[in-house]
Amino acid sequence: MRYSHQRELILKEVLSRSDHPTAEQICTSLRAVCPRLSLGTVYRDLNTLVEIGKIRRVSIPGEADRFDGELGSHQHMFCRKCRSVISLPIPADQLERLVMACPDVKIEKYALTVFGLCADCAKSEA
Repeated sequence: MRYSHQRELILKEVLSRSDHPTAEQICTSLRAVCPRLSLGTVYRDLNTLVEIGKIRRVSIPGEADRFDGELGSHQHMFCRKCRSVISLPIPADQLERLVMACPDVKIEKYALTVFGLCADCAKSEA
């Protein structure tokens, strides 16, 4: 794969953030340093970075895909109120036991997304 300055900027942006940004958020952020950056380029480069294992895609039904630079074992939570995505450090062995306990299926890959309220939104509803 050929080197791409824009792809490198996109990778650095995802790795520097913990808020699981969308492609649009990444594009908006990078336009300050790369004004001619197109949303199409951001999408293509994000897809490439996911394919080569540099970042992770976080898919939330009904929402734009988010991107995560943390490749270590963790899962995600989607806050139904503020629409943020946060990392959940569920111990891998516990999740593995739960998934492998499913009868009559051959599990090949899994990702857990929990839906609810983040700590700040839970406090505001109390």
